[in-house]
Amino acid sequence: MSAFFASRRGQPETETQEPVKVMPTGQPVGFDSVIGSNSQTEGAFFSSGNVRMDGKFVGSVEIEGNILIGESADIRADINARNISIAGTVRGNVTGDKVQLLRTGRIWGDISASALTTEEGAFIEGKITMVGHSAMSAGADDEADDGQVAANLLTDIVDRSVDDSDEAPYDSVPDDASAEDETAKAS
Repeated sequence: MSAFFASRRGQPETETQEPVKVMPTGQPVGFDSVIGSNSQTEGAFFSSGNVRMDGKFVGSVEIEGNILIGESADIRADINARNISIAGTVRGNVTGDKVQLLRTGRIWGDISASALTTEEGAFIEGKITMVGHSAMSAGADDEADDGQVAANLLTDIVDRSVDDSDEAPYDSVPDDASAEDETAKAS
């Protein structure tokens, strides 16, 4: 169209093109998907971008990006994402690199993360596992060995009390002492 008007204005008939701006690939700045506060959905939810959930959802959630569980959200699903911020209710296990539980956040389920932050007022009922960190030191290894010895001893005591109910639960009397007792009884 510029060629049509070019001759009228005294401009050359060559068409100039503006450079095309290419958006970089990668994680977008905002949210790719939003489940609004008036939504109720169920099933398996997958996304490679960032997600915000404010409504009700039942199923499983697999997110390659980040997820924000808003204050009005009621999620009954296991959540697996890179970074997880929870301001609403989650009933399910949560797995991510970083998990942030805000003051209004509630979780009934296990958390597995490299980093965990909680604000005062947040609620967690479940087991927390910190992944990527070595929780055991040399002293902790010794304590673990002591715990195994104690567990083996307890199992041995229980087995003896069940199997040998007529005998003493512990073999604390030496064999030669029992021979002396039999000699004393015979005299």
